[in-house]
Amino acid sequence: MKALFVTKPEQYELTDVPKPVPVPGWALIRVLCAAFCATDLELLCGGIPARYPIIPGHEWCGVVEAVNGSGHEWLGKRVSGSNDVCCLVCNACRSGLWRECPAFGEIGFAHDGAYAEYMCVPIYALRELPASISDIQATMLEPLGVALGTLDKMNARLGETLLILGAGSVGLNMLAAAKAAGLRKITVVERSGGRLEIAREMGAEHVMASNDCDIEKELKSIYPTGPDIIIECTGAESCIQLAFSIAPKGGRIGLAGYSRKQNINLKIDDAHIKNLRITGAGNNWNLTDRCIDLINDGIITTERLCTHISSLSQFDKAVKIATERPAGFVKTIFDMSIDI
Repeated sequence: MKALFVTKPEQYELTDVPKPVPVPGWALIRVLCAAFCATDLELLCGGIPARYPIIPGHEWCGVVEAVNGSGHEWLGKRVSGSNDVCCLVCNACRSGLWRECPAFGEIGFAHDGAYAEYMCVPIYALRELPASISDIQATMLEPLGVALGTLDKMNARLGETLLILGAGSVGLNMLAAAKAAGLRKITVVERSGGRLEIAREMGAEHVMASNDCDIEKELKSIYPTGPDIIIECTGAESCIQLAFSIAPKGGRIGLAGYSRKQNINLKIDDAHIKNLRITGAGNNWNLTDRCIDLINDGIITTERLCTHISSLSQFDKAVKIATERPAGFVKTIFDMSIDI
């Protein structure tokens, strides 16, 4: 089969590899679509931990073609699912905290993922997709789960105000989830403004490009006493510093962006004097069912965030677009029905 194979950081190619065979308890999936995530850029350059060599891809949907062991009722079903691979028997797993399992590893980072014609997934992770959910929408369940998990960690409540720093996939999924959760005065900030029209279409009350204004002055006009919650979705030093500066006393800051292993200069006294509550917003697990239910019921839709559709053979072009982030770009999805 064809697969995008990363042998080590900065070295990858679309090549022929053996079709995978599921181990006991796993299913073979014929991939329908896979989405290109910013963390995949990090994997390509070695910016985040991964077990090389690896086939990336952790946002996906597909059809079950084979199972090893029980679970034959899954055959032929269109599915997506969790990427969490764990033991299911330790205390963390029995508590539902899969990512705290000592054996935890994620598909696309520790186990081969969806940038291929076929992939293997644990049967326990599979979720059947309703007909109402398109392949494109199903492929973007994972970043929506990041947004839901982040809002959970922030104890976000109906009627609270929210500032989102960053208008990429995570930031815009955060917007969609926050609107559904009843947050208000939602402002989306990004540097260039190239995706702010999408944020406006998705219901942001305020949008602004930090390169084009006195950002702190503008934010203080919207939040005279500061926003209840700030979620930083870029990992950029300037945005994290802005979050610390604009947060009110007792404010809550969620850190949902990756900083590419960079050290960040922060005024820790801001956190100390203001009694800020700062939460790492990674490691969101067991949210696939909630995502499916919310989309199926029409409460949330994020299909608008697929701005480019490509074949896997155009992977280099997708990398270039994701790196340069032209105006209007959010996410590329690889459609495996297109000739690879």
